[in-house]
Amino acid sequence: MEHYFTNNEDLESKIKEINYNILDKKFTFYTDLGVFSKDKVDYGTDLLLRTYLNNHNESFKVLDVGCGYGVIGLVIESITNSKVDMIDINKRSVHLSKMNIKKFGSNNNVFYSDAYSEVNDTYDIVITNPPIRVGNDKLLEILIDAKKHLNEKGELWYVIRKDQGGLTIMKKLESIYNIEIKEKKKGYIIFVAKNK
Repeated sequence: MEHYFTNNEDLESKIKEINYNILDKKFTFYTDLGVFSKDKVDYGTDLLLRTYLNNHNESFKVLDVGCGYGVIGLVIESITNSKVDMIDINKRSVHLSKMNIKKFGSNNNVFYSDAYSEVNDTYDIVITNPPIRVGNDKLLEILIDAKKHLNEKGELWYVIRKDQGGLTIMKKLESIYNIEIKEKKKGYIIFVAKNK
C-alpha cells in the first residue's frame, strides 16, 4: 500500500479543491490523490493550528515540516504574517503546496526535504503534524533534529494522538527539551517543546 510519505510516480492525479474555515477566515486548497488527508483538513492539523494561533498571533520565522498541501504554513502566514518555509518528502505534496502558494499569492517557500536534509536555516517555530505511519525512527528524527533548527528561544509545536504513543514519545524527548502539553482533545495531544 502506498502511503503519503512515498513517491509513487505511477499514481493517478485527480486534483480537486477543499474548503477550510478557521478563526472566521475561509481557505480553499488544492489537494490530490497520494497526499495526507486529501478530502478535508484532518482533526489533528486543525487542533494544532487552533492551539498555536490561540497562543501566538505575532509574526515569526516558521518551518512547517511535512507540509502536505500547505495548510499549516499557509494559514499561519495568512493570519500572523509570518515568514514560512514548508518542507515535505512527498514530491506531489511539494507540487500542491506550490500551487496553493500561487493561489494564495503567498510569499512562503516550499521545497523537497527528507526530514531536515535540505534545511540550512534556523527558526523561531518548527511546527509539524508528523507522519506517524513512517515509523518510530523517522518520527523521532523529525522531533529530535528540530532542535538543530530552532533559535535559542525557539519552539517545536507538534500533535500526536495518545493512542499513537504521544506520551511515550514525550518521555523520550524530555532529556532534550522542556515539554508542555498545550491542549488535549478527542485523544489528540498538542505538545510544545523548548530548548533546555
